[in-house]
Amino acid sequence: MSSPPAITIATRESRLALWQARHVQSLLEARGHAVTLLGMTTLGDQILDRTLSKVGGKGLFVKELEHALADGRADIAVHSLKDVPMELPEGFALACVMEREDPRDAWVSPHAAGLADLPQGAVVGTSSLRRVVLLREALATLGRADVRIEPLRGNLDTRLRKLDEGQYQGIVLAAAGLKRLGLGDRIRAVFEPTQSLPAAGQGALGIEVRADRADLIEALRPLAHQATWLRVAAERAVSRAMGGSCSMPLAAHAEWVGERLWLRTAWGEPEGAATLVRAEDTASVASLDEAEALGARVAAALRAAGAHAPHGEA
Repeated sequence: MSSPPAITIATRESRLALWQARHVQSLLEARGHAVTLLGMTTLGDQILDRTLSKVGGKGLFVKELEHALADGRADIAVHSLKDVPMELPEGFALACVMEREDPRDAWVSPHAAGLADLPQGAVVGTSSLRRVVLLREALATLGRADVRIEPLRGNLDTRLRKLDEGQYQGIVLAAAGLKRLGLGDRIRAVFEPTQSLPAAGQGALGIEVRADRADLIEALRPLAHQATWLRVAAERAVSRAMGGSCSMPLAAHAEWVGERLWLRTAWGEPEGAATLVRAEDTASVASLDEAEALGARVAAALRAAGAHAPHGEA
């Protein structure tokens, strides 16, 4: 009987990315694989003075890792799934989606318990156009036109440092990243999906491989969590149908209600009216094809209600 294949994991070098890679490493080692890490700095990590939507989107976080897979320096890449483009390049495959951590957004602030408690003229930081449009709607509902929303780039530790230095009075982060790094005590409050609908794939880890590596696809099968994979497949299908990228102010979140998948979406204009366009639907889902069909239907409903792709994208 042959021994399990040795595996090299390509990973970004941020603390969160390394935690995620080491988590996968430990699971694979427990199954008998010899696993090493290949740490890399991506273009997305290097460009910190502009918003992602202006420099090419979240795909900037995965391109260098894909190059390492293509030339054989690494065998798999571990990603935060919300950073993975909706369409993978030819020759690559998403081999595994792991069980989801908390998918919600988190409110982090040293002084304000929530948006309503912010001081006059406060600055709130976020790295996401989705969060911008959700925050704008929430602040408009509160009558808080005085609060400014400003870009916030950098890894998790950098964002927290900027908050602690007083550059922002509050910031919105993914709860999953904070919890994975043992920073859950920094969370002042979590936004329920009714308050801040999460991004497609938020809180889930995806493992990418070369499509021709059937041995790795088989080796990763035990790490997959099918209930999560179906949820994020529906979410990502919405984003794909809408031309989704980092320049898309789109939220998509699916939850199981019994045997049915409930998919909710929201879309907004970053510079337009604060009111969001919303669409939702439920379906009995047992396969990735059925999950993606649900996503396509909800995307069509969003378009019918006025949502559109950015900059003329299909």
